[in-house]
Amino acid sequence: MSQKWGTLILCVSFGLFAAGCPRGHGEYSEGQRAENLQDYDAALSYYQKAVKAEPHNATYRIRLNQARFEAGEMHVKRGLEMRKRGELDGAAIEFQKALAADPSSSIAEQELNRTAELLAEREHRKETPPPTDHNQQPLASLPPEIKPLSRAPISMKMSNDAKIVFDTIGKYAGLTMIYDPDFQARRITVDFNNVTLEQALEIVSLESKAVIKPVTENTLFVYPDQPQKRRDYEEEIVKTFYLSNVTQPQELTEIQTGLRQLFDLKRIQQVNSQNALIIRDTPDKLMLVQKMIDDIDKAKPEVVVQVEVLQTTTDRLRDLGILPPQQSSVSVNNGNTTTSGTTGSTSTTTNNTLTFETFRHLNPNSFSVTLPSLTANLLLSDTNTQIIQNPEIRSVDGQIAHLRIGQRIPVATGSFQAGVGVGATGGAGFVNPLVNTQFTYLDVGVNVDITPRVHPDHDVSLRLLVEITSHTSDVAIGGITQPVISQRKIEHEIRLKDGEVNILGGLIERTDSKTISGWPGFAKLPILGHLFSDNKVQHVDDEVLIVLTPRIVRMPDWTKLNLRPMLSGTETVVQTKRESELRAPQPEQTQPPPQPPQPQTPQPQSPQQQPPASAASGAGTPAAQGASNVAKMRFEPQSLTLKAGQTATVGVVVENVNDLFSIPLLLQYNPAVISVEEVQHGGFLSGGTQEIAIVSQPFKDKGQYIISATRQPNTPGVNGSGTLLGLVVKALAPGSSTLSIVQVNAKDSQQKSIPLVTSQATLQVQP
Repeated sequence: MSQKWGTLILCVSFGLFAAGCPRGHGEYSEGQRAENLQDYDAALSYYQKAVKAEPHNATYRIRLNQARFEAGEMHVKRGLEMRKRGELDGAAIEFQKALAADPSSSIAEQELNRTAELLAEREHRKETPPPTDHNQQPLASLPPEIKPLSRAPISMKMSNDAKIVFDTIGKYAGLTMIYDPDFQARRITVDFNNVTLEQALEIVSLESKAVIKPVTENTLFVYPDQPQKRRDYEEEIVKTFYLSNVTQPQELTEIQTGLRQLFDLKRIQQVNSQNALIIRDTPDKLMLVQKMIDDIDKAKPEVVVQVEVLQTTTDRLRDLGILPPQQSSVSVNNGNTTTSGTTGSTSTTTNNTLTFETFRHLNPNSFSVTLPSLTANLLLSDTNTQIIQNPEIRSVDGQIAHLRIGQRIPVATGSFQAGVGVGATGGAGFVNPLVNTQFTYLDVGVNVDITPRVHPDHDVSLRLLVEITSHTSDVAIGGITQPVISQRKIEHEIRLKDGEVNILGGLIERTDSKTISGWPGFAKLPILGHLFSDNKVQHVDDEVLIVLTPRIVRMPDWTKLNLRPMLSGTETVVQTKRESELRAPQPEQTQPPPQPPQPQTPQPQSPQQQPPASAASGAGTPAAQGASNVAKMRFEPQSLTLKAGQTATVGVVVENVNDLFSIPLLLQYNPAVISVEEVQHGGFLSGGTQEIAIVSQPFKDKGQYIISATRQPNTPGVNGSGTLLGLVVKALAPGSSTLSIVQVNAKDSQQKSIPLVTSQATLQVQP
C-alpha cells in the first residue's frame, strides 16, 4: 500500500513540475546555447519557437529581437566580405539571408540593392555592344586621355621654335598637335635623355609657357599658360560626394568651408537632406577633394564608460541604562464647592481661593504630590546599508552624454506681484502683495555628464560632472514644505588609457555621538551610575566611492592611404600626377642570345653510380628541366598522424613562383575527421618586411575553407619558394581525411593569372 502511495506522489510531483515549467523553456535554453556559440541563425530559430509557445513572455521576445539583430549583422558582414572578393552571387544570398532574419534592417536592404546593381552591370557587360546611335550613348565622365601609338622612351637634343619641338615629339608618338592662334613663337632648347612621352611634353610646356589639353585620344591642343586662357579651355566635371558619417548640418558646413579654402572652389553646393556635396571644377581638383573626403569621412570614435557608484552607510546605536525621574511637583488643595439649583437642573462649581487663613487649617489631606515614572532602556541597533550602482554610458567622441538615475522632486519657486485687496469692514481697498507659486523639478540621485575625447594612442580624455544627491529632510519656508537636498559633486577632466580603472573620488563621513541623561553626581558613579542614568552611544559612517572605466568600442579607420600625402601642383595651378609620370622609363628586358652547347667529357662511373635507364634518358631533356621549374603548391608535411583532440600545423608551400601578388584558394577536407581551426601568416608573401591582408571564411559543416592572401597595393610581387600559410588542424574523430586545394587563382602584380600545380596531404586520426 505504501508503494502505491509513493508512486502516486511521484507522478503528481512530476505533473506539477511539468505544469510549473514554462512551455518554451527548452527552446529558450537551446537558443542561449546557440547564441553563446555565435550560431545566430540557430538561436533565432529556437527563440522563434519559444515565443510561439509563450507569446506573452517578455524575456523571450527581447532575446528574439536581439537574435534577429545579431543574425542580420552576421550575414551583412559575410556579404560585404564576399562582395569585396568579387563573389557577387554569394554576397547577394548573404544579404537576402540578413533581410530574412531581420526585415527591419535597412543596411541589409541597401547592400542587397547595391549588389543587384553590380550583378546587372556585370551581365550588361556580357551583352552585345549598344547601338551606334549617338543619342543613346552614355555621357562622358572624364576628359579624354591620350593614347599614343608608341610609348617608347624619348631621347633627343634640339634648339628650335616651340611649335616645331611639339610637332617633333608628336611624330615620335603618333600624335597630332594643334595650336591656339595666340600661341606665340618662342625659341627653346631641350635635351631629353630617356624620358617618357608625358615627361617630354611637360618639359616643353614649362619652357614655352604653354598648356596641353587632349582633344581626342590622339590630338593635343596647345594654348598659352594664361589665367584667362585656362578659364576658357580647362575642362570641368561635376561630381556628387556622399558623406557617410556626418550627423549634423554643422559638420557638413565645416567640411564645405574647409574644402573651399583649401582648393579655392567656386562652385560647391551643400545638400543637408542627403549629407552630400555637389562640386563642379577641374578633374585634378576633384581628385584632391575625393582624397580629402576619404580621409575625414570616418566614423567617429565611441566610448563606453562604466560608472560604479559605491555607497555604504553604517549606523550603530546603543541605549543602555535607567532614566530616573527628572522632576516632581507638590500642590496645596483648598477644595472645591459645588452648589445645585432648587430644581436640580443646574449646578455651579466654585474654586475656593487659597488665603493665609487657609494655612491655619492645613492637614495631610491638603497636599498632593506628583512623581514622574521611571524608564529603563536596553536597546542595541545596528543598521548597514549598501548602495551599488553600475550604469554604462556610450557616447560619441566630442559629444556630451547624460545619465540620470533617481527621482525628480518638485521644488516651489515664486515671485511677488502687487494686488489690490478690500478691508475687513468693506472700506477702501489697500495694496496686498500676491505670490505666484511655480514648481521646478530637481533630478535627485546619481547624475553623470561625460564628454569623451579619443586620442590616436588609445587614450581617452573625459570631461566629467558627477553629482550624487539625496532627499534628507523637509523644511517649511513661507508656509510651503520644501525638500532639503544633500549634494556630493565632482567636476574635472582626466585622461585614462583604454580599460584603465580610475577611482574618481571618495567621500568618507563619520559621526560619533554620546548622550548621558540622569541625576547629577549619581550618573557618574562607576557601576551604580547605570541605575541613575541613561547612556546613548551612536556611530554613523557614510562612505561614497566613484570608479570610472573607459572602454573604446570604435576607433577611426585610418589607413596608410589616408596618412599618405598627395602632390597637388603649384599655388596657382592645382593638379595631380601619377607616380609613373615622375619615374624614368625602364629599359626593356632583352633575352641574352642562346649559348652553343659545350661538349662534355664523359666521366667513368662505377656500376653503383649508373643512373636508371629512365632517369638517364630524361634527366638532360628540356622537358625534364621545364618540369622542375613549374610553379607548384604543396602541403608540408604531406602525411600526418594525429590522435583525437590533438592539433598540429600544416604548412602551405609554394615553389618556383614569379611575381606572386595575390592567391585566393579553396580548401577541402572531411569535416567528420578533421577541422581547420586557424589560418596563420607564413611570411613568404610579405617578403619578411611587409604586412599582407589575409581574409578567411570557414564552412566547417561542408569541410571547406576559403582563404585569400594579398600584398599591399602598388607593390611588386615576390619570387622564389617558401611557406605561404600555416593551417592549424584539429583531429576530431578516428579516420582518414585528405586535405586538398580544389580551387586556386593566383595572380601577379599585373593581375595576370599564374598557373600552379597543386597536391594534397593525407591525415590519419587515431582514437
